[in-house]
Amino acid sequence: MKKEDLRALFEKNMQFFMSIPAFVWIMIFFYVPLMTILGRSFFVRSRVTFVPSPSLENYATFFDCTYFTIINRSLLLALITAVACLLIAYPVAYFIARHVKTGKNILLFLVMLPFSVNMLIQAYSWFFMLGKTGIINTLLLNLGIISQPLHLLNTSGAVYVCVIYCYVPFMILPLYTALEKIDARFIEASLDLGANWLQTFGRVIIPLSLPGISTGFFLVFIPAFGEFVIPALLGGGKQMYASSLISYYFLTTRNLALGSAFTLLSSAIVLFVAYVIYSWLKKIRS
Repeated sequence: MKKEDLRALFEKNMQFFMSIPAFVWIMIFFYVPLMTILGRSFFVRSRVTFVPSPSLENYATFFDCTYFTIINRSLLLALITAVACLLIAYPVAYFIARHVKTGKNILLFLVMLPFSVNMLIQAYSWFFMLGKTGIINTLLLNLGIISQPLHLLNTSGAVYVCVIYCYVPFMILPLYTALEKIDARFIEASLDLGANWLQTFGRVIIPLSLPGISTGFFLVFIPAFGEFVIPALLGGGKQMYASSLISYYFLTTRNLALGSAFTLLSSAIVLFVAYVIYSWLKKIRS
């Protein structure tokens, strides 16, 4: 093949050739590990020969109320976090997108600033907030509201507060993008036709911002389900979450087969729940 023909072929299929590095990256660092975990989950080590043999025994282990309680606890954490982040982020995103004229870039920079700080450091910072000698207890004691420090660390409340705090920026940015794209003429037309502000907000602004709501919801919901660092640090290990159990199997007991099976089972459940929520949001949009 001539050099000119190769060049013409490359120019014609440039998008395909440019996507090859990304495809190779995804195959090596996503699909290959995923297939490895899938393969390990179906093998158990025989007590007699110590040779792995295919079996569904690993999955049968998790058909127990205890394990589904752990998954439900993680689902509840993810759902409450996503809803709370939405309620907190929507007014902030709306104010920046629709009311700020000057200094918008500064506010967006402040929103993105937490991304420059490791989440582990953000979680550790809450020790200074929630400790017995922390800012919250000190303030309440000085105001005379309480007579002795509250036990705030190593509780479920501390886990929820810190997870919501860490994931709010993930909700603000897609909401801001969606709200900024709304044509102001739609809002003006709604008000001119006699609708009050609440009616305009509920029937015009929210429907038009649903793409940002759904994007931000899943950007928070799925990572929050697999959150490991915050429950381990601020929860004190009192309650087991899905990520904690996976870590226990892989790092403590070194039972890779059970860890792989539970990883796939919990992933399948959270993806199913996410699909149900996505279908509901899509139905609302239509």
